[in-house]
Formats: sequence, structure tokens, C-alpha cells
Amino acid sequence: MTQARGSTDNAVGEPRPTRGLPSLLTLAMALSTLPLFLLGALGPYLVEEFAIAAPLLGVVVTVGFAVASVLSLMIGPAVGALGPRRCLIGMFGVSAVMLAVFAIAPAYGWLVAAVAGAGIGQALANPATNQLIATRVPAPRRPGVTGLKQSGVQLGAFFAGFPLAALAAAAEWRIAVGLAAATALLAAFAALLVPADQRPARMPTLTAARPRGDAAWLAGFSVLLGAGISAVNTYVALYATSQLDISAGVAGGLIAALGVAGIVGRMGWSTIAARRGLPGRLLAPLALGAVLAALLLAAAVPFGPAFAWAGAVGIGAFAVAANAVSMVTVISTARPEQVGPDSAVVAAGFFAGFAVGPPALGLLAEAAGGRYEAGWLLVAVEFLGAAAVAWWWRRRRAA
Repeated sequence: MTQARGSTDNAVGEPRPTRGLPSLLTLAMALSTLPLFLLGALGPYLVEEFAIAAPLLGVVVTVGFAVASVLSLMIGPAVGALGPRRCLIGMFGVSAVMLAVFAIAPAYGWLVAAVAGAGIGQALANPATNQLIATRVPAPRRPGVTGLKQSGVQLGAFFAGFPLAALAAAAEWRIAVGLAAATALLAAFAALLVPADQRPARMPTLTAARPRGDAAWLAGFSVLLGAGISAVNTYVALYATSQLDISAGVAGGLIAALGVAGIVGRMGWSTIAARRGLPGRLLAPLALGAVLAALLLAAAVPFGPAFAWAGAVGIGAFAVAANAVSMVTVISTARPEQVGPDSAVVAAGFFAGFAVGPPALGLLAEAAGGRYEAGWLLVAVEFLGAAAVAWWWRRRRAA
């Protein structure tokens, strides 16, 4: 057996588990994407604080994820050169600084700068955490650890939508974001306890990762998936307050509900995907489930807020879970040394979708006089497109 690279490898070639690593990787995913969920959960406060139109909230998301998408292609190879532990520490540090800037932002431009800077941490998160799993977690445990790690994104959604949104309602939204910044700083110190990276025998060439093979198809799937998810994350709270007569504090609960469903969905579907051999087989069915969830959001206006809650839960259980399954697919199909670059390609696609989804929905809502029904139909179409890409990729792979 070829020995996996990393300082924690044992004599027989299986990585020796690093104590506490799964929890730290989960926290990494939560904090790297927390600014996105804070924008959604705190949207009503931010629109009022900075006196901006709702579509400008989508612009902030676009800037952050455009940065993450572009940098992902360069950061993937860099993880192999610098080592995933160093990149993990750097990710926590960047997240701490940018969340602090978010908390003290005196004007809209500062908010844009903070979220743009947070894109660096988002670009680092998947390549670094996936590389750590590939080199420091025994093969039988990798799908479960990946599902747990990816559920961290939705753990961030839960904290943004429930405790932090509740703190914002009870006290001040800046205090809530400042608490998140302090958490990221503590996590950076905790990451120092991870055993040091082993120096590679030869320093890899720092080049941009390129879409190819399975990673290219998964990136295309992720563009459409990310566009739909980010639109829901950004605007579902504003939708609830403007059209469903739900208070800002309760509307944040929609983000929390999406987050909890995403945690359960990512862990559950990742486990099922591992048992079935090729995780990619689940991608099309999960995307189709997300189509139904988007239609439930649109149905909330004529049929009542309960449909919005059901839609948010469905987005978490299906769309958000599909992203975790795509990462399990990367780890299971790529060579160990290629996991970082391929993860970066897929993450770049996902972040590109996150960049285009919110402004597209925001413009539709603005054109419709502040109504979001057409926007949720657009989200349904995006998820349907993702299902088509996954289905076509599976057919080509089976041929």
C-alpha cells in the first residue's frame, strides 16, 4: 500500500487520526462562510443601518464570492505547497480579521471590503480541510468526517440565524458579529495544536488549478447549485419580513431552520453516498428535491408562512446536502495528491454560483416591486439545471 503523505502517517500506511481534527474542520467550514449567513440573517438590520436598497445586499455577496471563486483556483495548488495545517491556521486568522472589520464597519463600503476579504478564507477552506481528511483520516472514516465537516457550513447558518440573530435583536448586531470574530481568533490558536505538515519531497509548482475530468462536471453542477442556495440565504429573511409579515427576529429563524436541516442532510446523505459506492449518483435526486423546496418558498404568499418554513428546511435537506455529497465525490474519485486542486475547482464553481445568484434574484425582486415569487421560480430553474448536469455526467461516466 502506498503510504499517505502527512506527519501523522503510521508505519503501515494508514493515517493516524489527529485528535479533535473533525471538530476543528467543522468549525473551519462554519466560520469561513459565516459572513454569508450573517448577511442573510442580519439583512433587515443592515439595510436599515446603511440605508441601502435590498439589491445592494446581493452585491456584497457577489463581491465576496467572486473573490473566493477566483482565488480558489490558485489556492488549491498552494495548499500542497504550503501544507494544509498552515492554510487552516491562515483561514481562521483571515476570518477573524474580516469578521472584526464587518463588526466595526462605519459605512457600506467597509461592509463590502470585509466580505471581499472573507473570500480569502472561503477559498482556503475546502482545499485545506479536504487535504487534511485525505492525508490524516483513515479511508473508512473519510466519508463520515467529510459529511461532518461540510455540515459545519450549516452550523454557521444555524448560529447566524438563531443565537447571533437573537443577540442582534436583543442588543446590537455589531456585538453579534464581534462575538463571531473572537471565536475565529480562538480557533486559529486551536489550529496551532494540529501536528505540523510534513515537508513535500519536492516543492510543487504554484499554478492555477484547471477544470478537468470529474472535477469539471462537478464544478458545473456546483455553479447552478450555489446560485440557488446563495439567493435563498441572502433574501429569505427579507422575503419573510416584507411579504409574510414575520418579524426580523423570527425571520432569522428561517436561516437557522435551513442550517439545522443542512447539518442533518449533509451528514445523512454523505453516509448514504459512501455506502452506495459512487456518491455522484445522489446528486441529481438531491437537486430535484431542491426544486420542490424552492417552489414551496414561492407558495408561501398565497398559502401561508408554513410553506416558507418547509421550503427553507427543504433547501437545507436537499440543496445544501448536495454540496457535501459533491465533496465526498471529489475525495473518493481524485488521487490523494489531486484532492486539493480538484476541491478548489469544485469550490470555485460553487463560489461562482454564490456570486451570481443573489444579484439575479435581487434584480428580479426589484423589478417586481419588491416581490420575491419570480425569484424563487428562478431558483427552482437553477436547481433543475443542476439536476440535468448531474444526470448527464452520470450517464457519461457510466458509458
